[in-house]
Amino acid sequence: MNRKNENRNNIKFLTKSEIRLKILEILSKEPTTIPKLVKETKITYSSVSSNLIKLEDRQFVKRVDNNYHLKPITKMYLKSLMEFRNSINMIKDYNDFWDKHDLNQIDIESIKNINALKDSTLIETTPTDIYKTHNTIKKYMANSKSLKAILPYLHPEYPKLVENILKNGGYVELILPKSIFNETMSKINKNVKRTAIKEKRLKIYSSKNDLKIYLIIFDKTMSLGLFKNDNSFDQNRILISQHESSHKWAEELYEYMKMRRYND
Repeated sequence: MNRKNENRNNIKFLTKSEIRLKILEILSKEPTTIPKLVKETKITYSSVSSNLIKLEDRQFVKRVDNNYHLKPITKMYLKSLMEFRNSINMIKDYNDFWDKHDLNQIDIESIKNINALKDSTLIETTPTDIYKTHNTIKKYMANSKSLKAILPYLHPEYPKLVENILKNGGYVELILPKSIFNETMSKINKNVKRTAIKEKRLKIYSSKNDLKIYLIIFDKTMSLGLFKNDNSFDQNRILISQHESSHKWAEELYEYMKMRRYND
């Protein structure tokens, strides 16, 4: 059996049983005995024992005295499986955000690492608060000292909010479609803009192509918005996160989009 088929069979074997995955998750924390596994999983002794035998036969675990240990290769399999499962759960949990939306400008690495957004909060407008998403963004922008953003459209309040960050000595970096570049620049106070550019606190990049991602990175917060499949921006829902992994994910997507504007 070649390595590719072997890996496929191993993954199939591990994912086929939720019991095996539970056992491996516990063993990934520390070596454990069967009685402790039974107590923690609340699975019968016979089921735990029989699955451990199968795992041992396939060399995923080894027994030292009465304790079962994970093999190093098993830790790698388990990490990949847990990341994949968490990614699937994350997509399911935020189905309204991802479904029927254009994801074509999100690069493959960002898609592969989508689990980084698992601790995000979905902000949605309501019939009584139709500006909820915008007001959430506005609040963060008004209190930020730094800002990186991919803005596919120009909201009337954005230039002033950007200007206030610059007035307070903050840093701003924007990626804008060519169609709104000049208008955005013209709405920022000339003196504030000139000083910020001179001090290298303002950088604005123009993209010749339409942007289908709405991404804002504040001091320690990120926000993501998407376009619908009909090419209209979905103003009714955004993802917000202050988790470190989400912030890193957003930074990497931003850098990808900044590079892409030269290559498209």
